[in-house]
Amino acid sequence: MSKKTTKAAAQPKEEAAPAVAKTEETKKIAMEYRLLGNTGLKVSVISMGTYFGPQVLDPEINAAGWKVGFENGINCFDCAEGYAEGASETLFGNYVKKWGWKRSDLVVTTKIFWGGKGPNDCGCSRKHLIEGTNASLKRLQMDYVDVLFCHRPDPQTPIEEIVRTMNILINQGKTFYWGTSEWTAADIATAVAVAKENHLIGPVVEQPEYNMFKRERVEKEYSPLYKTMKLGNTIWSPLGSGMLTGRYNKKGQGKDATVQGVPKIPSWAARFANPEDANKIYAALDQLGDIAEELGGNLAQLGLAWCIKNPNVTTAITAASKPEQIEDSLKALNLLPKLTTEVMDRIDKILGNKPAAEAFFGR
Repeated sequence: MSKKTTKAAAQPKEEAAPAVAKTEETKKIAMEYRLLGNTGLKVSVISMGTYFGPQVLDPEINAAGWKVGFENGINCFDCAEGYAEGASETLFGNYVKKWGWKRSDLVVTTKIFWGGKGPNDCGCSRKHLIEGTNASLKRLQMDYVDVLFCHRPDPQTPIEEIVRTMNILINQGKTFYWGTSEWTAADIATAVAVAKENHLIGPVVEQPEYNMFKRERVEKEYSPLYKTMKLGNTIWSPLGSGMLTGRYNKKGQGKDATVQGVPKIPSWAARFANPEDANKIYAALDQLGDIAEELGGNLAQLGLAWCIKNPNVTTAITAASKPEQIEDSLKALNLLPKLTTEVMDRIDKILGNKPAAEAFFGR
């Protein structure tokens, strides 16, 4: 991380951030709030990530975006100890304090797993979960976070050890709820069973990747957990790492979209399809873009609205390099009521990747 980025993250400018007035369009948008699993906690269906990387020369642009989101009804902000080596938490905490945001108006989450390069600075051991949480709270300048996530599964630490440690942190008042990120359904179910057997509090929420190109885990693998434990979901990458921003369909194709006129899949999106499937992917993006226009929006808004349409999605985590992108994302809420069964069926036909239903062998 560059010195410039570190300095910007550590200390906001002295002058107060300018108030961001709602535009005429955003004034018409009513934020929707959903219950986080079976907790009673209400979370905005669009939330904001706090990540920034070395490529962002002025992290205060991110801070301006957080302000736009908050003033338009977003109450959930997602952090992690591993984002910019902790500098993201520092920046967010500084601005919450500077702007005088009321803590009870916020749902702040953070994730523990990648805390440093030392042998015990990574994973979900009791040592790292407790030390990592204490360090995060110090950077955030907060007494507690609302939800604490195990950022990834840790096969080297017994699940019972993780459950007990998260309950220690809950009992200490450092978090109200805890969850997992990219855990298998089997491991989540095991954690819930361990908690129940030992009269402890189990995980209530997962943070998986979910978008039009990545559906299996959220729509199929976790399906039994929605019924048995009312699992909440705070999904990340709703726009498929940029595939659904509109930059790579026919109306947004730029220099990154083609090589000598031949469509290609960006290297960072290769996990969604093989390079030889590029033409197929671009054809789908073109058709999805047409549907978005029919509904009065753009491809990015359609991608976000499509995720939120799933009733098992509590909130979709968004990010932006400039405040205007947050205002654009908020307009996805206008498309939500337009996603009828007919429209959703058209989208499924274009994507061709809807997970098969579970086999049923009863009468």
